[in-house]
Amino acid sequence: MRVALVTVGDELLAGDTVNTNAAWLGQRLAERGVDVERITVVPDRESDIARVVNEYHAEYDAVIVTGGLGPTHDDITMDAVAHAFGRDLVEHEEVYDWLEETRGYKRENLAERTAYMPDGAHLLKNPEGVAPGCIIGDVYVLPGVPTEMKAMFETIADDFVGEARFVETVVADEPESHLIDRISDLKERFDVTVGSYPGETVRVKIEGRDESTVTEAADWLRQRVDPP
Repeated sequence: MRVALVTVGDELLAGDTVNTNAAWLGQRLAERGVDVERITVVPDRESDIARVVNEYHAEYDAVIVTGGLGPTHDDITMDAVAHAFGRDLVEHEEVYDWLEETRGYKRENLAERTAYMPDGAHLLKNPEGVAPGCIIGDVYVLPGVPTEMKAMFETIADDFVGEARFVETVVADEPESHLIDRISDLKERFDVTVGSYPGETVRVKIEGRDESTVTEAADWLRQRVDPP
């Protein structure tokens, strides 16, 4: 399964807020064997959000959009997703029913547009907040508040399933440039993917679909690097 992530917010682009949502979703999806192939940050601009959602909807098995939900002036993600699908943004009675039954809100106490979603969208209830999410086609729209996003994702996590993958890490006390030939040999010998991450030591991440192959590849490399 191939997935794209779209995170919405001027504050992410300005560096005012760290994009922890993308990192968390990437980790959770990888644990489920899902390939995250794009992570894109877009501003609070309807045309940009709609363009990216439309493009990724056509290219990937699913798109997860986070941020820009709610009734305030810059919460335009629902508008943009509706635009991407050529749908109207309409009031959904089930949102009012959910908020009244589970949160005790009355319709007249809610801000205008609280219950607006694209026509034909399926409600995603927010376990930690008021702003609803939705599913339309293969696009999942989640809140930007991390606690709300994580709780809502767990309600749909089973929609995201891929092949199991196995990972081992080899730590080498050598410069990354010194490992080039050994990593090349490793990739020729074993059906694995390899990433290297320098720091005080170099972490070599070995990943594959077959557990025994990953273990064998990691053991092979450990025998050929300087340990920390």
